[in-house]
Amino acid sequence: MSVAPRLYLLPCTANNGGGIGKVAFPSRTLSIVFSSRPPLKASSARNGGASKRSQGFSVLSSDTLWDKGSLWSTTGAYFFGLHIPLSFGGLSVVSQILHQTTLDPQTQAVSLVIIQTLELLGALALLGYSAKHPSKLPSLFSGQEAPKGRNWIVASAVGFGFLMLLVFLASFLADRLIGPKDVNNPVLKEILSSGTIARSSCFLVYCFITPLMEEIVYRGFLLSSLISSNFQWQHAVIISSCIFSAAHLSVENSIQLFLIGCVLGSTCCWSGKLSSSFVVHSLYNAATLIYTILS
Repeated sequence: MSVAPRLYLLPCTANNGGGIGKVAFPSRTLSIVFSSRPPLKASSARNGGASKRSQGFSVLSSDTLWDKGSLWSTTGAYFFGLHIPLSFGGLSVVSQILHQTTLDPQTQAVSLVIIQTLELLGALALLGYSAKHPSKLPSLFSGQEAPKGRNWIVASAVGFGFLMLLVFLASFLADRLIGPKDVNNPVLKEILSSGTIARSSCFLVYCFITPLMEEIVYRGFLLSSLISSNFQWQHAVIISSCIFSAAHLSVENSIQLFLIGCVLGSTCCWSGKLSSSFVVHSLYNAATLIYTILS
């Protein structure tokens, strides 16, 4: 039985004005329970040893660029002030400006480059404004000195391989439990087939601009801020992944997006560098685009 991977394109855009956003992936019922309370100090040697081993996976520093008190206010400002208006309303604004009910594929693709670039610049401005030391924002990618044997390139390769394995496994289970489903997004496929400019714009947006923006916001800012707020790294990854999934406003794909966020967050925690999760994110989106073209 041939199994087609049900890939979801991580950059999220609304379908307004003929927008694009995903390659179909059915949601699955999955219940994950976790506590968002700061971990209690272990009172026994056994608990202390387990905590030490658990925290040993993550090398992210508890010293972040942002004050603990600004975590949720900055997240809310980004989500409601930048993300929703631009990612889910940007193409509609372009349609109104051009007086077109439906945008042609090339215009959609070029518009996405502009919209996502504006969101990236806005996110950088917001995070720089709320940071204790704005000049240190580039350090998000350099990270701190990781222990010997933790190479960000190795982390990227392992993270990408595990993510693709997870997607193919989920696709296999989906086909077995629900039945085959058309995984092609006709709008996205039309854009990718409409010319060099449109195809290049898609790869620029989905493989560079949006992965860069989302990794800075959800892993560089949110994940590191949660860890600095005394959350264990596992809880911080789960919480940031839930918010990452919710930000795409896709109930159907929420479980897959959550799992992808967990892989990206764990990769960042293990390597201590945002570069690793950015590479995994970009390669995953590139694989999705290539699969759409070839299918």
